[in-house]
Amino acid sequence: VSNGWEYGFPELSGRRERIAKSKRIANPGCHASGFVALVEPLVGAGLLSPNANLSAFSLTGYSGGGKKMMADYEDALGGKDPARALEYSGGRVYALSQSHKHMPEIVKTCGLSKVPLFSPIVVPHETGMETVVSFFAGDLAGTPDDIRRIYAETYRRGNGIVFYDESMGASGMISSSAFSGRDSMAVGVCGGDGRVMLVALFDNLGKGASGAAIQNLNIALGFDELSGLRP
Repeated sequence: VSNGWEYGFPELSGRRERIAKSKRIANPGCHASGFVALVEPLVGAGLLSPNANLSAFSLTGYSGGGKKMMADYEDALGGKDPARALEYSGGRVYALSQSHKHMPEIVKTCGLSKVPLFSPIVVPHETGMETVVSFFAGDLAGTPDDIRRIYAETYRRGNGIVFYDESMGASGMISSSAFSGRDSMAVGVCGGDGRVMLVALFDNLGKGASGAAIQNLNIALGFDELSGLRP
């Protein structure tokens, strides 16, 4: 975010108050929203080093690619070309050069010294998003329970738009479409055997885009923060 602009993620420490006073608010990127929600509080609390080797992937509904991608997917999935339908019916990894446009935003907002490995993936449903950040427990100055505590404390102070979900992953699977149509985001912690997985579930068009913009607008104008939103 350029100087003079406030980063529009009000759940992070001190951001809501600065957004309320700012005339220039930068709406977060969709993939970046999930990553920032998971990592920034841990770096800020000293649990995760800025030098940690982080690996992440993020699944997004195809509406995140705009009108052209939406038309491509709808044509392919509903068309009569079996080969094309097969290609579009699976997850499609992009930004293969590891130079995704959200990386500078993620690094700066989270205060990282190392650029994470990051693989964005388009999946064959219109909306929904799942961002996963993984690392070894040796990079953590604490335990997974400390992460859970930080998430509970950080997002309990919010308004329910972002919240810690202690039951995430209890069924053994986590769907990227679970929050489709909602403006809220759930964060959780999974993993085992010395490996940690941080997971954020939201909608790429909700908390990942227009929902976040409406939330920021409400704060800036002094309205009820939840006005017009679907938590």
